[in-house]
Amino acid sequence: MKDLCHSWLSEEAPARRLAVVRILVGLYATVFVAIRTFHWLDVARLPVRRFDPVGVLGGLGGPLSPSTVAGLSGMALLTAVAFTLGWRFRWVAPVFASLLLVLTTHGNSWGQILHTENLLVLHVIILAFSPADVAFAVGRRQPSDDTPRHDYGWALRIMTLVVVIAYVIAGLAKLRNGGFDWLTGDVLRNQVAHDNLRKILLGDIYSPVGAWLVQFAWLFPPMAIASVLVELGAPVALLGDRWKKAWAGAAWAFHVGVLAFMAILFPYPISGIAFVSMLPVERLADRVIGWRNRAGSDRPVQENR
Repeated sequence: MKDLCHSWLSEEAPARRLAVVRILVGLYATVFVAIRTFHWLDVARLPVRRFDPVGVLGGLGGPLSPSTVAGLSGMALLTAVAFTLGWRFRWVAPVFASLLLVLTTHGNSWGQILHTENLLVLHVIILAFSPADVAFAVGRRQPSDDTPRHDYGWALRIMTLVVVIAYVIAGLAKLRNGGFDWLTGDVLRNQVAHDNLRKILLGDIYSPVGAWLVQFAWLFPPMAIASVLVELGAPVALLGDRWKKAWAGAAWAFHVGVLAFMAILFPYPISGIAFVSMLPVERLADRVIGWRNRAGSDRPVQENR
């Protein structure tokens, strides 16, 4: 078993793939911090009695002040940009990962814990301690040899494993809360109806599609079974490239369905960034480089006079 785990974690990957994953996750994280800062500042102003520290802040005696949250958010935004660019990565990346962990944990200590935030944070932490700056990094030369190596594959493997575990836990939670009645579709149908009705009554954004579909009871058993299959079937993404791509596509479609039927957006998965560790994303860099080269070659050459 030990040899099997070692061989699985030691899968080879090119440095460009790990670097592109760093860039994509970093871009998402940068936008996330910029937008989420407003929420973190809002909750920091709530009454202290509502603060219930969790995770790494479990021993914190009280909430951070709004000014402290603002300062940490500013530092997180700056280090997020440096993380994305790969600038002084070995020093900056762990700092950014730590700041992101503290800020998201502090935000979650005021209310609902968002597992999609946790997935992003875990991915940033894994990348922060990987050689993700070997390629496409500011201040470093592009390597002449991009032969796939174990050094660049282990982080991608662990990122994939984290995704798999998160979805399996979500699937088990469905069965624990709804029992096997979930598979009949009744629980899912009631959830869609309740969620949309609540949003209508509160004047919130709801899904007209989901509200209309609840009248067709026969639609919900196959959808309920499919959702559980996607989540509990996540380990197939560990079997090989074809399985990874197939499962990533199914998981993305699942989140599109949730958005369509319940107007609930999970940004990290639906952006596709949550699944980039499973895909040959270095091809994106190849296309960008090819486009730049073609654009450069198409420029008219000015003759010297």
